[in-house]
Amino acid sequence: MRKLIYGINVSLDGCCDHTKFGGSDDILDYFRELLHDTDLIIYGRKTYELMVPFWPEVAQTQSMNAAANAYAKTFSALDRVVISKTLNKVADQKAVILRDNLKDAIINLKQQPGKSISIGGVDLPGQVIAWGLVDEFHIVVHPVVVGEGRRLFSELNMPENLGLQLQDTVTLTSGAVALRYLKP
Repeated sequence: MRKLIYGINVSLDGCCDHTKFGGSDDILDYFRELLHDTDLIIYGRKTYELMVPFWPEVAQTQSMNAAANAYAKTFSALDRVVISKTLNKVADQKAVILRDNLKDAIINLKQQPGKSISIGGVDLPGQVIAWGLVDEFHIVVHPVVVGEGRRLFSELNMPENLGLQLQDTVTLTSGAVALRYLKP
């Protein structure tokens, strides 16, 4: 069965609003390397619209620095699933929209052959985590306190404690720490 991997950036005080703190090349490199072991990304509408068309355009134009261009090429090569009840279509040839029976659809995707599946964002992953479908967590903690903004898992309703197991920590050159946890 394919692994479902959740990755996100947060500040020290748990803010997951990427506009509140900057990124760096080492963050892009970390997530690019993580995407090398995946062949599918699942996003909700909001996260999808933050990522597409931005990264596919960068992949095509190679208009940013080397780390961003490399991330864009890796991201753009992946198939994408958008979970949305409001989108009727996407211009992205690599994406399909799912609307209903999300838990069953994600279970079905995990059972298909292929590499791991990546999931990003906040609302949708929270729901999928509560269903017990996320196998691996990559939380990159940035060395900043922002004081305001949306907090990670602030509205998560878990039926039980997951009791994750720390598998790895990586201190990036920016001072951010990447934490990798597995569900037992």
